[in-house]
Amino acid sequence: MTASVEVSTEFLIAVRPEGEGTAWKTAVKSGDPVELYWVAGYEEPTLPATIAAVDDDTAEILWNLQATGPAERSQRRRSVRARAELPVSLPWSDGLLTGQTVDPSEAGMRAIVDGWGVPSDSGTRTEVSIDLDDRLVHVTGEIVRQNIHGPRWLLSLKFLDVPEADGDALRRRVFKALRDERAKDE
Repeated sequence: MTASVEVSTEFLIAVRPEGEGTAWKTAVKSGDPVELYWVAGYEEPTLPATIAAVDDDTAEILWNLQATGPAERSQRRRSVRARAELPVSLPWSDGLLTGQTVDPSEAGMRAIVDGWGVPSDSGTRTEVSIDLDDRLVHVTGEIVRQNIHGPRWLLSLKFLDVPEADGDALRRRVFKALRDERAKDE
């Protein structure tokens, strides 16, 4: 959930939860664990805390938090990923690498492709086409890392400047894959 920081001292962090309704805002109680997460430049720190008190004297509810540990760099992903095998292609030398996504998201993906030639270095930008069943999405990606297993390459890419419509389409397809997986487990 999103919250605004109202007060921050070395002993207390007061946050105002944002969103509709009040029942969920007052359902927390003293001692409940929480994790603060924020973006600071390229860093994404987190801070473990507990609810010290809930101030609900006014219409604007305030949670008073007490840190329970040091701030650390977050391991949390910015976007939801799902296991989904979708056809993917990337231009390579004078040809095309083709394969399947492993876990796409609106922010990036891992894909297994049929590799050939010399693999690119991390940081290399490339165009990526992903078949989402109902439409083909074209985005720019940057290779983050790669694992070469003979003729099969596992590429990890982050997407750069994804147009809103393509981001929405990727997100819809990821959530469809999550719903399908959950339905199989039931």
